[in-house]
Amino acid sequence: MSAFPQAGTLVAISLIVVIELGTESRLAVGWSVAGCTVVAIEIGVLAAKAGGGLALGYPALVLLVLIAGHNRRDYRIRAEQSAALLAQAELLRAEQRRVAVLDERARIAREIHDVLAHSLGALSVQIQVASALLTDKQDIDRAVAVLSEARRLTTDGLAETRRAVHALRSDIAPLGEELAAAAETHRQRHGVAVRLTVGGEASPLAPDQALPLFRTAQEALANAAKHAPAQPVEVTLTYEDDHVTLTVDNPLAAPGPRQAGERPQFATLDGGYGLTGMRERLMLLGGTLDAGAREGRWRVRAKVPR
Repeated sequence: MSAFPQAGTLVAISLIVVIELGTESRLAVGWSVAGCTVVAIEIGVLAAKAGGGLALGYPALVLLVLIAGHNRRDYRIRAEQSAALLAQAELLRAEQRRVAVLDERARIAREIHDVLAHSLGALSVQIQVASALLTDKQDIDRAVAVLSEARRLTTDGLAETRRAVHALRSDIAPLGEELAAAAETHRQRHGVAVRLTVGGEASPLAPDQALPLFRTAQEALANAAKHAPAQPVEVTLTYEDDHVTLTVDNPLAAPGPRQAGERPQFATLDGGYGLTGMRERLMLLGGTLDAGAREGRWRVRAKVPR
């Protein structure tokens, strides 16, 4: 009998081994082991009957077949792993889109709330003043003037709300310009001096950084007009390497006496929903807000990382 029939048998078994190595079941592995055993026996028989060339050629053929089967299995495993990773990536992208939508809704809600709270708070003060003028002093002329101011506040509030919605959809003006406009509005409305100082190397801020600082300045100016009327206000914006700091400072209307030996403290203010809301917004950015009395002055200081 020539070596070629045995060679055909060997090739057939080798192909079976390739196919079975491409699967993962235990039965397939068993068939692979059995096939390899038969191949080894066949090699021994052929090596005994044939010359050295066949004895070396058959093992080389089997080795190539085994390598091909192993590569086929690795390719399939990598394909399955790639498909699983793609599915996980798609799930992650879907979750990121959902979180982005929720974050945007929360940002819009905070911004609209801040605008309305500021405008309605100022409007409420004007209405209370007008009511007191009419009921206590019967001063109709001043009451009419105050109500005119209240109407202007309403108009400004609507414009500010529209402006806030627009700012949420696009970049706002540089923070220094926004603060300058707010300072000028405060000066015209209340007849007090407002000094704005910008220090450091100014650079553009993202809207989610600039807006909380701007709203903090608005809230601090409103508090100054309410609790320390006719007092000048200083607004300072400082750009530093790793953060931006906004400070609003004004004299107290009637500074209270300090106990003997008591050192001035820069205390954190927990009262006042407006500043509390500002603090919460800044904390979401990794920033801080402090407010308190120090040496006869009231200071609000907000800081956000760059």
